[in-house]
Amino acid sequence: MKRKVKCGNIYIGGGAPVSIQSMLTVDTADVCASLRQIEELSDAGCDIVRLAVPDFEAVAAFEKIKSELVSRHGENATPLVADIHFDYRLALDVIKVGADKIRINPGNIGDAANVKVIANAAKERGIPIRVGVNSGSLEKDILKKYGGVTACGLAESALRNVALLEDTGFEDIVISIKSSDVRMNFDAHKILDEKTEYPLHIGITEAGLGESGVIKSAMGIGALLLAGIGNTIRVSLTGDPVKEVICAKEILEVIGLRSSGINIISCPTCGRAKVNLEKIVNELTRKLEAVKKQREHEGKRRISVAVMGCAVNGPGEAREADIGVACGDGKGIIFAKGETIATVSENEIADELIRKINKI
Repeated sequence: MKRKVKCGNIYIGGGAPVSIQSMLTVDTADVCASLRQIEELSDAGCDIVRLAVPDFEAVAAFEKIKSELVSRHGENATPLVADIHFDYRLALDVIKVGADKIRINPGNIGDAANVKVIANAAKERGIPIRVGVNSGSLEKDILKKYGGVTACGLAESALRNVALLEDTGFEDIVISIKSSDVRMNFDAHKILDEKTEYPLHIGITEAGLGESGVIKSAMGIGALLLAGIGNTIRVSLTGDPVKEVICAKEILEVIGLRSSGINIISCPTCGRAKVNLEKIVNELTRKLEAVKKQREHEGKRRISVAVMGCAVNGPGEAREADIGVACGDGKGIIFAKGETIATVSENEIADELIRKINKI
């Protein structure tokens, strides 16, 4: 089991649930836009939010953002991580104004003295430091040693940077190593996981846009989680970060690491289908969004909803579903745990399923 560190009101490692992270895409200096996006991410299920802090204007904005969140939500305010590169003074200032965690690459902060100053400030404040290394930040000697970017090189670079903090006596650490290569990413984490007790922040960096990015992230993150590796995750997609959170939740729910939510099971259809199953599933998925949020808010258990294209195999194949429908010619047979409970027309299927789900 990995060590446990505390980021605001969220624990990472030590048996704590795998948390979901994302990063703002708006300019941190735009306080209103930042607050709006943080609230959107939080409402979607994000546990921890990271903000870029490239200059002292961003530090001043970070302080206002943090203050406003605490004013609105008190102890339940979403923890904020400050992303720092190159200038150690930015790290010191953002720690003073309330960062719940900072992300640095000790290798680009400067000499060991600067790293020690940051570590001491973080220790005094009681906040962790995330050591971030990716395939684009490997040291020249490591690149030369391994002949380029490799899994071994990523793990070695991370441990080298962690040692810079350990040399100062600081051990409240989260490690992140990411590659856009799914196989290399997996192999690097396997190596690192065996060599450290620090919690791991996992993901596929620069996964890309849309479906391709989702598939790469699901494969990369899912494989690690199924191997028992990873304590907090970030899905890195081009575009609206809320989509990252939704994808992350789905990954955790499918693997079984989160029990809330609704799992939709739908068949691929065949020549027996006499309804527009794709239309029914799309309508049901859209209408279930509000239901899912309400169930999560109330802490209700995760349920399975099956939408099957015909009555031949429908109830049997989805017998364990909490609720479902097996479609016939322009109609749907609603069933629960394999037992028929109602028959409705094709146009009524989605609404009838919603009504039944609300009673579970």
